[in-house]
Amino acid sequence: MERTIIQPLISVLISSLIAIRSYRRKSLDFYGALVAFLVMTIHFAVGYRFGAMLLIFFFTSSKLTEDGEVKKPLIDAGLKDVRRSNWVRVLLNSGVAAVLSVAVGSLTGWEDKCLDSNESVLVTGLIGGIIGHYACCNGDSWSSEIGVLSSERPWLVTTSKRVPRGTNGGVTKIGHVSASAAGTVIGLVFVLVGLYTTSCFDRKAMKELSVIPLSTVAGLVGSIIRSLLGATVQFSGFCVVRKKVVEKPGPTVRKISGRNYLDNDAVNLVSILLTTLITSIACVYIF
Repeated sequence: MERTIIQPLISVLISSLIAIRSYRRKSLDFYGALVAFLVMTIHFAVGYRFGAMLLIFFFTSSKLTEDGEVKKPLIDAGLKDVRRSNWVRVLLNSGVAAVLSVAVGSLTGWEDKCLDSNESVLVTGLIGGIIGHYACCNGDSWSSEIGVLSSERPWLVTTSKRVPRGTNGGVTKIGHVSASAAGTVIGLVFVLVGLYTTSCFDRKAMKELSVIPLSTVAGLVGSIIRSLLGATVQFSGFCVVRKKVVEKPGPTVRKISGRNYLDNDAVNLVSILLTTLITSIACVYIF
């Protein structure tokens, strides 16, 4: 009964503070902050590990975006502008994980369970999906924001041809390293928070540590999937008038790569779904 009362209260308190802070710092608009409050509350109510993964993704990506707003114009004046996140962007980056969290809570009676397929294949797969979700989101954020600042000119993932910075599907070595590091951070947070809030390490400590390399791979794989989609089903072109990379065809736009099938948000969603599924399946086999 104590946990039933205390954890939801803590969830609401933490979520309120973060949402208000983000709105005041202009990281989120009003509706973005409102939706962020809801998804954060869901995450923390199910398990502190889930809320912690969401927060580390949000804080690190926000910080990198803020730094990039200053540094990108110094490297290339044509790089994309930074915009305040709205509710659509918040749902894109956390909506799938929120749904999976609700499913986990419903199946476990809102108790934070360990990764153990012998106990429940479905719950283990759902938790793995949440880990993969944030490894992918964090990996994409880190690789995009850090990779674009690299002194190395990116190459297209499908052809290895050098392309302008900001081209969808353009990759760099530092971008791949950043994606792996971002995934590792998600795994570390999951393990460290679980060490203090669950009894999982009392039973299978070494098994739980396997989350870290799994999350590392998920961060890299998610970034690569995002790049492959960006290079093939998302248009990139260079506007000779504005002297910048754009995502829509036009009379003054010289095509660089891709087809105009999906926009940036759709590509991100597909990469998140695929990485979530892959990591979910991997967790069932590993744990």
